[in-house]
Amino acid sequence: MVRVAQLGIALGALGAMLAFMGLFPGVTGLPPTAGIGILQIFAILLGFSLLIAGALIYVKFTFYSASSSNLAQQIGTRLAMTGLVMAAMTGMADVLGFGSHGSTLNGTILLGPLQAVGMLLSYAVSSLGVLVYAVAGRPESDEMLEP
Repeated sequence: MVRVAQLGIALGALGAMLAFMGLFPGVTGLPPTAGIGILQIFAILLGFSLLIAGALIYVKFTFYSASSSNLAQQIGTRLAMTGLVMAAMTGMADVLGFGSHGSTLNGTILLGPLQAVGMLLSYAVSSLGVLVYAVAGRPESDEMLEP
């Protein structure tokens, strides 16, 4: 089970690196452009998704590998995944056509302040889901309930 936890760490590190390159594309040597492109938004979303998935894998196989998940841990997992779906919806809103900006005449995608705040809040919800999964603890056994 240690190998799977190490895979979670590697997945999280890859996600953090990909999100960093999406947020700051000048780090890779690319010239800065006006606006935020669809590839840049996709890199940010994919990076944070890998980061959250890596965190969930690490917590599961480091602390709770021998036990099945309880209801609180399942809620934490679903909360983390719901936050990622909400981040994808808010980040790709203009690309998918239900955002407030749409695409401009020259094809530049704009990431507005409401979309950025929506993505940040969605990632906070995902992080909260990982935290709920981590602190939910082991399921109680029947032996512990008897006096």
